[in-house]
Order: sequence, then C-alpha cells, then structure tokens
Amino acid sequence: MHLIDWLLISLPLLGLLVVALYTRSYLKGVVDFLSGGRMAGRYLLAVAKGEQGVGAVVFVAMFEMISKSGFVLTWWGWLSVPVTLIVAISGWVIYRFRETRALTLAQFFEIRYSKRFRIFTGFLGFAAGIANFGIIPVVGARFMTYFLGLPPTVHLFGWEVATYIPLMAVLLTISLALTLSGGLITLMVTNCLEGMVSMVLFLIIIAFLFTMFSWSEISTVLENRPPGESLLNPFDSMGLKDFNIWYVLMGLFGAVYRTMAWQNQGAYATAAVTPHESRMGGVMANWKGLGNSAIITLLAVCAMTYLAHPDFTVQAAVVKQQVAEIGQPQLQEQMTIPIAVVHMLPEGIKGLLCIILLMGIFGGDGTHLLSWGSLFIQDVILPLRKKPFTPKQHIRLLRASMIGVAVFAFSFGCLFKQTEYVMMWWAVTEAIYVGGAGVAIIGGLYWKKGTTAGAWAGLLTGSSLVTGGIMARQIWGDAFSLNGAQIGFFGAVSACVVYAIVSLLTCREAFDMDRMLHRGRYAVKSEQAFETAPAKRVTWGRLIGFDEHFTLGDKFLAGGLFGWSMLWFSVLVVGSIWNLIAPWPISVWSRFWFVVGIGIPVFFAFVTAIWFTWGGIRDMRLFFSRLRQERPDAEDNGMVVNHHNLSDSSH
Repeated sequence: MHLIDWLLISLPLLGLLVVALYTRSYLKGVVDFLSGGRMAGRYLLAVAKGEQGVGAVVFVAMFEMISKSGFVLTWWGWLSVPVTLIVAISGWVIYRFRETRALTLAQFFEIRYSKRFRIFTGFLGFAAGIANFGIIPVVGARFMTYFLGLPPTVHLFGWEVATYIPLMAVLLTISLALTLSGGLITLMVTNCLEGMVSMVLFLIIIAFLFTMFSWSEISTVLENRPPGESLLNPFDSMGLKDFNIWYVLMGLFGAVYRTMAWQNQGAYATAAVTPHESRMGGVMANWKGLGNSAIITLLAVCAMTYLAHPDFTVQAAVVKQQVAEIGQPQLQEQMTIPIAVVHMLPEGIKGLLCIILLMGIFGGDGTHLLSWGSLFIQDVILPLRKKPFTPKQHIRLLRASMIGVAVFAFSFGCLFKQTEYVMMWWAVTEAIYVGGAGVAIIGGLYWKKGTTAGAWAGLLTGSSLVTGGIMARQIWGDAFSLNGAQIGFFGAVSACVVYAIVSLLTCREAFDMDRMLHRGRYAVKSEQAFETAPAKRVTWGRLIGFDEHFTLGDKFLAGGLFGWSMLWFSVLVVGSIWNLIAPWPISVWSRFWFVVGIGIPVFFAFVTAIWFTWGGIRDMRLFFSRLRQERPDAEDNGMVVNHHNLSDSSH
C-alpha cells in the first residue's frame, strides 16, 4: 500500500461518519432502529443488502470456491434457475412474512405457535448466528492484514500479538459505531451509498485486469487440470470434491427451504414499505446480482494465472514464499489467492479494491451485529416481560446486546482455529438452526393445519440430526462421509416429514391466516396508501408469481428477469444433450466461458452501475421523505399478546 492508496481509503471513511451522524436524527422509535420504519423501496433494499456480499470474507469464500471448481458450478447452477426465479418473483415466504408485520422471525413464531417456541427458537437462532458470524471478522481481518502489507505481528503493551487481532478490533469498532448510531436507518443508507460507489470502482478494476492479463493466459492455466477435475468442462468434473453438482442440487432444495430462515439479514425482510415492495426488492437484487460476479470471478482467475502461468514465474515465487510462512495448512490454502491479488495489483488500483473490501466489511459486519443483537433482545428477553419497555429503554438494550455480539465475535476470532472452508462453516452453522426452523416457517405461513406440536417436532428433529452430524464429523473426520452441506440437507428433509405427520395427528382447528397476515377486514390502512394500484387482469403471469399488485413496469422487470434466466436454463439443457452426443473440446469450453463467464457479467456490471445508482438515489430521497412524515407507534415493538401483535389493537 502506498500513500495514494491510503488517501483513497480515508475519503469514504470520513463520508460514512458524516452519513451516520445525519441519519441518527431520523431515529424516532424501535421500529426505526430495527426496520428502518418500514419505509424502504426496492432499489434501496437491493443495493443495501447486496453490499453484504462484497466484504473481505465473501471474497475469500468465493476465491476458495472458484479455485476449486472454476466455472463448473456456474453451469450446474443453471439447474436451479426455474425454481429460484419463481421463489423470487412470487415473493415466496418474504411476502407473507412482511404481511405479518413481525419485526423478527421468532415473533412470527409466537403469533403462529407459542411463546415458548418463540423463546427457544430465538435462543437457538441467536446461538447459531453468533457462531456463524464469529468467523467473519477474523477472516476479513486476516485478509486485510495481507492486503494492507502489515507485518504479521505487532508489540502491544509488552506482548507480541498477531496483527490481525488489533485490526479486527478496529474494524469491528467502526462497524459497531455505524450500527449503534441509527440502527437499520443508518445501515441501509450507508450500505446503499457504499454499494453505488463499489459498482463504479468495480468497472475501473475490471478495465485494469483486462490490460494485465489476456484470456489465452488465463485459459492455459484453467485447462491444465487432471482428468475428472476440469475447471472448464462440467462433464469432466465429477472428481471435484465438495463444490460439485451435488452441492448445487442440495443448494436448490435449500433455496426453497431456507428462504428467509437464516436471519443475518433479517431486518431487511421487515424494512419494505409494503409486502409487494419487499418482493420487488428480491427481483431487483437478482438483476443486480448479474453483474456482481464479474469482479470476484475475474480477480480469482487472474490470481490463479498469476500463480501458475510461466509468464509470472518470478512474481509467483514471492507469493508462494509468503504463503509458506503461514503455519496452518487450511489458512495457507485460504490465503493463497488473496495474497496473489495483493501482489498483482499496482498502487491506486489496490487502493480502490481496498475501499470496496472495507466498505463491504462495515456493511456486512454491521448488518450481522444488528441482526443477532436484536434477535437476542426481541426473542429471548422481550417475551419474558409482561410490561413493555419504553422506546428509550428498548433501544438502549438493543445497543447493549449488539456491543455484546461484537465482544463475542472478537473473542471468538482470537481463539478460533479454522479447519473448514468458509462456505462449509457457514453451511454447518446455519443448518443447526435452519435445518429445523425452515419447515416451521413454511408450514406456519402457508398451511393452516400446521400445529405447535408439529413445529416443535420438526425443529427438534432437524436441529438434532444436524448437530449430531457435526459432532460425528468432528470425531471421525474424513471417515464420516457427509460434508456440512449434506448434513444440513438430510436434516431438513427429515424435519419436513416429521412436521407434516405430527401436525396432521394433532390439528383440531384450522388457524386464522387472514388475521395473522392482515388481510380483508384486518388490513392496515396506513400501509394500503403505499400499495401499487391493482391491475384489472392477471393472466399467464400467475404461473410465475404475478398478482394484482404488479404494475406494467413490475411485470416488465420480473418477466424480463424470468426470460433472461430461463435462456441459460435452456443453454444448460441443449448443451448437456449436445455434449452427451458430441462432446465439446476444451478449446470450445474456453471460448464459451470467456463470453458467458466473463464478458456478459462485465456487461451487466456496467449496466447495473448506472441503473442502480439512479434507483438508489431515488429510493433514498423517498426513504427520508417517508421518515419525516412517519408517526411511530410505541406499541409496534415486537411484543405479542394472545397470538397477535400488540400494535394490532391500534389499527
């Protein structure tokens, strides 16, 4: 890092401080702190949520996966297109959850099932969440230690400590300060601004990478693989371990089953101005995601080329020597691509990437702190009280809980010894909760015969099987044949079966879904003012999830996404049949991925940078306008009385 890089980093940090102080003035009540007053539009939601996907730990996790699987996962990932699109366009789970007006998932569980179930799931989700989050600050800090060119150790108060430890403390402190300032109001606005800046910086870095590496150099490295482990030809990749077609198929089931169950972004599910806008936020996130992969994929394959191509032998030797100095084998493997990225980027460009990584860290860590800290107060402490907290008391407790989560994450990071890929660690820790909770969410929102007994049975079955699988993997290691993703999959399937059987055996009376979802005579008048005008006719669009709230523009956006994505599903089908009859040579696969894996994502990176910058600015203006007119309800705080939100009595 040179002086110009450090100067580039300092400017956005000062900007974030100013924005945090400005947004704090809009904080009026608990619903503002936790859900942004439920005033967010689709572009604000899509850009702000997406910023969690460009943090240092996400780059590290994706680098790991791409270095092991190349472009193969992209091909098999098209298998999931029809299902994931219908999930996004129909607003599967997200739409109905927003209709409940619950501030957290476990609050919905109390409305639908019981207070004991809420407290138990609240604590289980909190425990799994902070374990999942615990790895994120330390991996990000390790990456940034190498990226910033800092020494491996420093002396503090007479002790020699690893440099990533104090750096982790600094990064967590900044993320915590942003979160405590105005809660989700601050995080949404800062994350949206960060996202818009990142999209522009992506384009500059991509342009530089094209000047430094040619596709022929990249292709030479990617083609040089043993039989059965190709990074380009998906039909010659069955020897790849962990990140293969089975990983994709289990992920397809998870895309339906775990929708919104994992609460690391739980606040965003409650922040939309209407349920329909929440659904459209998901559609827009899919559009934005078409360009997001460009920078990570290009950085990864360029770094792999830097390490393995004969043209870069001298430079690669320096990287390999630095990697060899890392003690743990898993950390050596994890940090190889990041260290290569550090060495191959020149000054200035390195500073731009550093801005992206740091803003991603602040956005991601802040969202985690808000999500897990609020979950503990809302779903473990609050249900035990008979008398509500005052808004000031409530926000003070939420802030204290978030400080506690930050302290835990720092302590966890200091002690943690990594033995799994980041993606696998996330899969395992998520599955402890999601493995059983997913069926309780889906059954509770869509099946009036689902019962509390069924929810308990499904939750305990799924979570017990997953926890048992994790323990078996720790005891027997590689002798236990299932990896983290497989453990979670089988636990979830078992939970579904048990939930259905027990609910059918114990259901005595159908649940009143209209009241829980605020439909018909239970509708909330203040929200109806923001709804889009109903269309007179809804025809074929119902097949992919259109309803009366889709305007012509909404249908164009959602239908365009559906058509574009189904095109690639068709490419998968036709290409698979073609390769079974007449396999493509590796040179054809190389040209194919240059266009599909690099060219098209880069094009969308350019388009979405313009499109979502305009949309983000528009939505932020509307967001602040709505907040100025807002009259918060003190009873809208997450408390439930007799299976109904406390605030429902005032509507």
